[in-house]
Amino acid sequence: MLQVNYIRENREKVLAGLNLRNFKQPELVDEIIKTDEERRQFQTSLDNLSAVANSSAKQIGELMRNGKKDEAEVLKAETTANKEQIKTLSDELAAAESKLHNLLVQLPNLPYHLVKAGSTPEENEVVYVHGAPAAITETALPHWELTSKYDIIDFELGTKIAGAGFPVYKGKGARLQRALINFFLDHSTAEGYREMQVPHLVNEASGFGTGQLPDKEGQMYHVGIDNLYLIPTAEVPVTNLYRDVILKEEELPVKNTGYTPCFRREAGSYGAHVRGLNRLHQFDKVEIVQIVHPEASYEVLEQMSAYVQTLLQKLGLHYRVLRLCAGDMGFTAAMTYDMEVWSAAQQRWLEVSSVSNFETYQSNRLKLRFKGATGKTQLAHTLNGSALALPRIVAAILENNQTAKGIKIPEVLVPYTGFEYID
Repeated sequence: MLQVNYIRENREKVLAGLNLRNFKQPELVDEIIKTDEERRQFQTSLDNLSAVANSSAKQIGELMRNGKKDEAEVLKAETTANKEQIKTLSDELAAAESKLHNLLVQLPNLPYHLVKAGSTPEENEVVYVHGAPAAITETALPHWELTSKYDIIDFELGTKIAGAGFPVYKGKGARLQRALINFFLDHSTAEGYREMQVPHLVNEASGFGTGQLPDKEGQMYHVGIDNLYLIPTAEVPVTNLYRDVILKEEELPVKNTGYTPCFRREAGSYGAHVRGLNRLHQFDKVEIVQIVHPEASYEVLEQMSAYVQTLLQKLGLHYRVLRLCAGDMGFTAAMTYDMEVWSAAQQRWLEVSSVSNFETYQSNRLKLRFKGATGKTQLAHTLNGSALALPRIVAAILENNQTAKGIKIPEVLVPYTGFEYID
């Protein structure tokens, strides 16, 4: 959530950033500024009246002690009228604060200055390409046929149990999943991230804190009887560990990692591009989250991007890095890098990671601050990234490593799987 003081003091810059994002309601900016002015006027009037009421209460007590009951009664009558005005002003202030909040949550984050204009994925900026496409034969199969051939993932059985998008992993398929999770966790902890095991359901306050609510209710599974949400990513519970927390500056950066299943309704997702593992309602992912000093956040973003790339390199995958254009970024991000791996059998790029800097957008919602040496508190910057999401990594490994002997497991995973081939 953008800070109202920043909006008021940087109106033109805010409007320019929203325009870059192709935001369709720029009029909200002036409505926010107007509502904030009304809120501040109500607050000033309320503070003044409250000061008068407090002073009158002291005078009434003094008059009563001095036997001046009639004068005290006159002042009491005036105080009663003041109390009614205070009640009215309090109600008006609460209404203005509620309106201001409801307006602010409708504004997305502002793009960082390196983010280019654009509205579609085709306009994203390719900033790096690593490796070359895997050499496979013309008879190579897409992963959804390979999983059936080797009996390692059963999509139909998952449909029987829960519905489409909930696969069942079997035998070496299940072992490969576990191997990748442990491989990713081991590398993130070696990189200095602290492993956290967190709840897989969150409350509304947590969903609001990281920006999933009120923006993405339709994409989240809601447990109505308890008013909880299944997590779409570990970002939500891991970042919310620090909601309403004031850190010491020397505690920064905070680096956490966690493995969780992720649940996404993916409403309206149909077609060949979402076949098999390409898009699921439940999938596994290892997440990395950092809370950092504002002056360091873009340097950290580059470090996190580089770290995710080392994982892809160790798995021997051909990939590219995209800097998302303003219109294709998530609602809460100021800048995002996407990593995509090349699927040789499908002849297309598959997104496997997003690494984003949210600046103060999440921390403002979370009330996540840090205190410097001077004792002054300020909002921290939050960042997160997929390191990595498993489904499309598995798809690429299966498709890009087809041999006559079977599917060759990347060498770095063999100590984790205990086998070299899926055959």
